[in-house]
Amino acid sequence: MGQYAAHIEEGLDTTLMTKISRASDMISRGSQWHVLQICLILSDFLLTVLAFRLAYWIRFEQPIGIFVEDASSDISHYQLLTLLLFPLWLGLIAFHGLYQRKNLLGGIQEYSKVFRASSMGLVIVIISGFLAPGLYIARGWLLLAWIFSFLFVTPGRFILRRIVYKLRQYGYFMTPAVIVGGNQEGRWLAEQLLSWKTSGLLLLGFVDEKVPPGTLLFRNLCSLGTVDQLDEIIQKYNVGELILATSAISSRNKQLEIFKKYGISSNICVRMSSGLYEIITTGLTVSEFAYVPLVTINKARLTGVNEGLKLLLDYCITIPGLILLSPILLLIALIVKLDSPGPIIHRRRVMGMNGRTVDAFKFRSMHVNGDQILEAHPELKAELALNHKIKNDPRITRIGRLLRKTSLDEILQLFNVLRREMSLVGPRMISPEEVVKYSQWDINLLTVRPGITGLWQVSGRSDVSYEERVQMDMYYIRNWTIWLDIQILINTIPAVLKGHGAY
Repeated sequence: MGQYAAHIEEGLDTTLMTKISRASDMISRGSQWHVLQICLILSDFLLTVLAFRLAYWIRFEQPIGIFVEDASSDISHYQLLTLLLFPLWLGLIAFHGLYQRKNLLGGIQEYSKVFRASSMGLVIVIISGFLAPGLYIARGWLLLAWIFSFLFVTPGRFILRRIVYKLRQYGYFMTPAVIVGGNQEGRWLAEQLLSWKTSGLLLLGFVDEKVPPGTLLFRNLCSLGTVDQLDEIIQKYNVGELILATSAISSRNKQLEIFKKYGISSNICVRMSSGLYEIITTGLTVSEFAYVPLVTINKARLTGVNEGLKLLLDYCITIPGLILLSPILLLIALIVKLDSPGPIIHRRRVMGMNGRTVDAFKFRSMHVNGDQILEAHPELKAELALNHKIKNDPRITRIGRLLRKTSLDEILQLFNVLRREMSLVGPRMISPEEVVKYSQWDINLLTVRPGITGLWQVSGRSDVSYEERVQMDMYYIRNWTIWLDIQILINTIPAVLKGHGAY
């Protein structure tokens, strides 16, 4: 291993090596997480007490008519209740695993667990009041305490999470990781992990049987050695995560050997890819049949809470938007009708979720004899076949050019959102003929609803090459969060106003 070390470290950039040094020289990784856990406990404690006190202030000290007057408003009674209840609340938060490393910094699941913990506390108190009639608790106070405990604890954890993300830029809360397998799947995994800026993984390189140490495999990541040299690699680089690209390890015995050796180690976490990278964006569910663990591929990328949040965002914007825009819709319809003969609405057949084709509504922006016009311009016909867009399209009407420039022709797709055929934010909608251009990614594309706007819309629109559009769609699907949707919606406004790439 020593003979390759200098050559390997030449493949790792200076910044990466500095972070590796920090991860080794600073407080141990375990101690950093202990500090975070203590901060979480203190934050949850203070914010829960504040929630209970605010609930008392609103219930008993403010003249709000919705609450029934009650003589039992002695503050000492509720101070005692708070002393009894906040250990229960913290205990329930701990019961839901919210101080365990595996449940932290990983997405909105942490916040949903906070909600479940608060709700369980509410149920326990209600049952206790039923079983012990002498225990008096004002219902208004209890309801407010439940609401505030969730509304306070969640932002507290959100702020701590953002602090951790910031500290990761300086090498804290980072875990050195290597990918076992330098094949195509391994490189795909590397691309995805490197794009996840807040993952906390410090990706060092690959371990591969067939690639000589020091060989550059992806960006600045090279082969660090073979599986037989894993012990030396782990010790040298203080590795805490092994990520197995299963398709790269041909021998089942070799996989078992890795799991036997490192799978039960308290210092190393072994993760294994499914080997189904092309369809992994949909998510996988492991369930047992006759005590045999089998993997089921989810048919949709978003499920449960995530799907609910996206639907809520769509409807909360679409319904008021259609009401406010209705006069503009009528005006555009009238202008389109007067500008050129033909129908007002154009129905474009596009691919929906799970391969179902739908009609995307648009105000007609082309002449009805567009095909005849295009036949007179073979060079433009070739451009259309290549990019599915024409920069100077002679088929577009006068008002159509303005509608496209301002994206007003797509307003009618808000009705598609109401019909749950589309979403406000999503991949670019494509025709059935375009599916082949997505190659192995087509199954990923069809696991979410197409969007009125998306990453391509805020990144240059039609000026972006087709290959870049595909990459953006895949990035969006793989990295979806409700915050990404909100960010894209905000960035869509200046993109539309500038009109760059719209034709």
